[in-house]
Formats: sequence, structure tokens, C-alpha cells
Amino acid sequence: MTKWSAVITGFILAVCVQAFFGRYEFIGLLIVGFIVGYMAHSGALGGMWNAAVAGAFGTIVGAVLFIILATVGGSMAGVLGGLTGFTLSGAASLIEVVKNIIYYAIVMGITGAFGGLLSSKKR
Repeated sequence: MTKWSAVITGFILAVCVQAFFGRYEFIGLLIVGFIVGYMAHSGALGGMWNAAVAGAFGTIVGAVLFIILATVGGSMAGVLGGLTGFTLSGAASLIEVVKNIIYYAIVMGITGAFGGLLSSKKR
């Protein structure tokens, strides 16, 4: 079952990692996946699922923000140039977004499973 509070927190953190910590993106995604899995309190499988969903949402939101940033360049010439460039590279951009969705879901899902496993243990 998806715990939406953990997923929303995770995708906000994933977007922040993608936007501000590009150089350390892998480590940031590991940490965010663990946090989401731990917040879910659903065991290893539930933590993996919630972290993977958060990673996928984070990728989609990051891609939409990038498209908005690329198409609105600050001037009318930037808008037209951005739209033309995005239209011409649409297929390549779509493939890249799908690759990022898979990457984020796998990386965050693995550590989300560890976080979920740790949070579900009885003490």
C-alpha cells in the first residue's frame, strides 16, 4: 500500500537532490530512498514500493520543471527557441526521462527496502 505522506516527502526531496546536488545525485538518492522507506513503516517490500514511487514522481516533476525552464527563456526569442529545440529533440528527451524514471526508481527502491526493513523490526 502506498503511504502518500512518505511518497510526497520523498519526491520533494528527490526534486531538491536533482536540482541542487547534481554532482552528488547518487548519494542523495540513496539517502532519500532510505528516508522514504523508513517513513513508510511497511517492511522491505512496502519501503521499496514507496521509495520507487517517490523516485518516479520526482523524475516526472523534475522533467516538467526542466521543460518549463527550457521553454521560457526570459524573453520572447527564448520562448520560441526553447519550443523549437524541445520539439526537435522530443524523442531523445522522452527516452532520457524514461531512463531517469527507471534509474531513480531502482536506486531509491533498493535503499527504501532497507529503510522499510529497519523500521518494521520489533524491538
